[in-house]
Amino acid sequence: MASHNELGKEGEEKAAQWLVTKGFTLLHRNWRHSYHEIDIIATKGKFLHFIEVKARKASSLGNPEDSVTKKKFKNLQKAANEFLFLNPGYNWIQYDILSISFQKNGNAEYFLLEDVFL
Repeated sequence: MASHNELGKEGEEKAAQWLVTKGFTLLHRNWRHSYHEIDIIATKGKFLHFIEVKARKASSLGNPEDSVTKKKFKNLQKAANEFLFLNPGYNWIQYDILSISFQKNGNAEYFLLEDVFL
């Protein structure tokens, strides 16, 4: 497996653990519809959260969340719309981006951008 795929997989695992510690209840990981995928679908309070996870090794190349483009966000919305069609009853939804930066010392820094719209 390519190193960026391993980093992404590790990032999603860390993201799931971190979200649980912050009070989220995970419903799905890597939920797919057609060509589109939602990294994490979770609930917290009355909200259903569609969460895009971006992980990167700490560098001067920018922050992980910078790699979420309008196209990627539109694909997330398409998948979310299909999820909502198949699972009606959620009145409050939110799109979030969880950015994880892995430091050279092995620690991870988390940054949750909530209620994103691009």
